Amino acid sequence: MAIPGEFEILAEDKETCARRGRLHTAHGVVDTPVFMPVGTQGSVKAMSPDELHDLGAQMILVNTYHLNIRPGIDVIERCGGLHQFMGWNAPILSDSGGYQVFSMAKLRKIRADGVEFNSHVDGTRIFLGPREAMQIQRRLGTDIAMVLDECVPYPCDRDYACQAVRKTIAWATLCAESDRANGQLLFGIVQGSEYADLRADCARKLVSIGFDGYAIGGVSVGEPEDVLIRGVRDSLGEIPRNKPRYLMGVGRIEQIFEAISCGVDMFDCVIPTRFARNGTAFTKSGRYPVKAGEYKYDTRPIEEGCDCYACSNFSRAYIRHLLNVGEILGVRLLTIHNLSRYMNIMQDIRSSLENGTFAELRETYQSAHY
Repeated sequence: MAIPGEFEILAEDKETCARRGRLHTAHGVVDTPVFMPVGTQGSVKAMSPDELHDLGAQMILVNTYHLNIRPGIDVIERCGGLHQFMGWNAPILSDSGGYQVFSMAKLRKIRADGVEFNSHVDGTRIFLGPREAMQIQRRLGTDIAMVLDECVPYPCDRDYACQAVRKTIAWATLCAESDRANGQLLFGIVQGSEYADLRADCARKLVSIGFDGYAIGGVSVGEPEDVLIRGVRDSLGEIPRNKPRYLMGVGRIEQIFEAISCGVDMFDCVIPTRFARNGTAFTKSGRYPVKAGEYKYDTRPIEEGCDCYACSNFSRAYIRHLLNVGEILGVRLLTIHNLSRYMNIMQDIRSSLENGTFAELRETYQSAHY
């Protein structure tokens, strides 16, 4: 019987480093490569848990910093833990709050032992160190916890990147020594900005500490595409083959294919849900703005050939109308479609790795999405 943390490699691509795997967690098995919808505050925007299950979502991501502020960990504990609170009885990964070190730079002060934040809600002073981040994630009871790290912006001078790597390693060490929930896995996070030697050194030191999986952080923070992919490759070189690899916050279709080719197993990103709220639809052949005037009389579904609820029942013209008048249903329908497209792409990737056609699938999608 598999135990939480076991990672099986079921198939590997002959031409690239892509692989088809299976990660065992306390709340079930996750087939990889996997894309995790983002539920920052305990909810994937506009979606119910049943809808996510029906689309094929296997695991979702929540954020430690945000849930700690609202509703507060005491509330979640009293309501039976995060899974019961959300009505989601499947794997959950919790980001530690390290990304907020980057995204909330004007509201925080970095110290040697952690980060002081001014709450974005009411300005209350909050301290988040490695032990605090782990305690919150333990009480949340998530299936995968992330170490606290320092995510730096791009560009970033080398001295600052060195300091951030040192903090990341020191904090990761303390996280590894902290108590966890029963069956909870812990992933280390590789930092190092655009500097290959710093990323390799960070990865080696994280591996020496020992984690259940390893994430690539500090990418998709404003850098050019070639720097992003180089950062992925520079990080992967020192990560053991038999551990899951997670690329944080990267979610364009062509980026996912490129990263999977490098050996990445896990992804999360707000792109499919955020773009839906902005009126953009994702399809096999690229993306387009549903709100545009050219679709005013268009009776076709969002994507022809798609069998999601939105495409099976509604036209582009109707969804365009809902979006343009601010009806919530428009956002919900487009979110359903976009997440369905992402889940189907990941299933196509897993199938292609099983039957040896990954290269052909990658070429088909990348020629459409670039």
